[in-house]
Amino acid sequence: VRHYLLPLLYLSYFPYSCPLLVTTMQLNLQKNVGLAQKQATVTPAFNVRGNVARKVQAGSNAAARRASSVVRAVDAPEKAAKQFGVFRLSYDVNNEDKEMMKNWKKTINVAVTGASGMIANHLLFMLASGEVYGKDQPIALQLLGSERSYEALEGVAMELEDSLYPLLREVSIGIDPYEIFAGADWALMVGAQPRGPGMERSDLIQKNGQIFQTQGRALNEVADRNCKVVVVGNPCCTNAFIAMENAPNLPRKNFHALTRLDENRAKSQLAMKAGKFYTSVSRVAVWGNHSTTQVPDFLNAKIGGLPAMNVIRDNQWFKDQFTPKVAMRGGALIKKWGRSSAASTAVSVADSIRSLITPTPPGDCFSSGVCSDGNLYGIQEGLNFSFPCRSKGDGDYEICNDFIIDDWLRMKIKAAEEELIQERDCVSHLIGREGGACAIGPNTPDTSVPGEK
Repeated sequence: VRHYLLPLLYLSYFPYSCPLLVTTMQLNLQKNVGLAQKQATVTPAFNVRGNVARKVQAGSNAAARRASSVVRAVDAPEKAAKQFGVFRLSYDVNNEDKEMMKNWKKTINVAVTGASGMIANHLLFMLASGEVYGKDQPIALQLLGSERSYEALEGVAMELEDSLYPLLREVSIGIDPYEIFAGADWALMVGAQPRGPGMERSDLIQKNGQIFQTQGRALNEVADRNCKVVVVGNPCCTNAFIAMENAPNLPRKNFHALTRLDENRAKSQLAMKAGKFYTSVSRVAVWGNHSTTQVPDFLNAKIGGLPAMNVIRDNQWFKDQFTPKVAMRGGALIKKWGRSSAASTAVSVADSIRSLITPTPPGDCFSSGVCSDGNLYGIQEGLNFSFPCRSKGDGDYEICNDFIIDDWLRMKIKAAEEELIQERDCVSHLIGREGGACAIGPNTPDTSVPGEK
């Protein structure tokens, strides 16, 4: 009783203490208001799914993390979850206008890593608006950051609140993947460590490999069993491979690496060269890795329904200008305005999702880095390799089996395959395989796409 009555008593005598005392009342199970000052040293997480706030203290073990989906008493301020406006504990979606909601689908849970970064700054608002999953699809966003970025995550939540998206039903923020991936239907893995000055490519692969090993294990334990995973953080194909190998409880074919941005860039270049609008360009695939060894396929591409090589009659342009220009597009953009392609990357993530939930037009395809198991093109199995794919719009896909491969294309595809095998060998210890030797060293040609070096 004293925890409720004493603040009221103090309130009558000390009106200028209102903010602090109101906070004391909100955290009604806390015994010591002074401990709230320690909050800055511990990064909390909050979740409002089902109108239940889940609280977790950073550094707790995995068992405690998994148990945190159950309502728990909060006995110290540093464990308390922060709540934002409509996303607070008292918010009840059952009070919504039933007429507005009657044609909505069941809410889906979408986890996003690197949620305070530049790419997410564009992507999250596309997701919340209904632009990606549809205007009848309510969404719960589960945002993963780091201890350093936690306050920025709070700012992201505040902006989402101020944007008044009706379809955005719930928001979670936190630094623990076991918390944020819980029940996820989709995991958009945007976050990765950037390459620092003097860092070798092999070091970057190792650093990010450890991140995706941990996150893959978290997905394996707590995500929905049919969770779809889209890896954006680079090197995305190898990161997707690591996450896949560490999540044996999820279907291997559910792991995607983002090569849609490369496809979009290829379409843009073909349209400009042909003097056509980009909507006339179809059947453009990107093979291999998201690196400078990537292979944008002009042989099978079409412009206005005709083979691209019949519209643009310049074979040397395709090989000597088109192919490297697509691979180096990110670097050209950075030179123009000094920053990486965050907005177009976010758009390509949205395109990738829509390609899986919307039927592929007849004769067309989309590019995605997927598990190479069972492919008909002779690519070694067990890799994450970008192929032309098509979907019935049910979230699943199949690799297209009707693409023509000539000698030049085969040579380029082989080089990309060898690079991905090389990257796989460098991370064998992260997937439980013995004997792998990393051949990527200081003298190995750097094939990182510009902007990721």
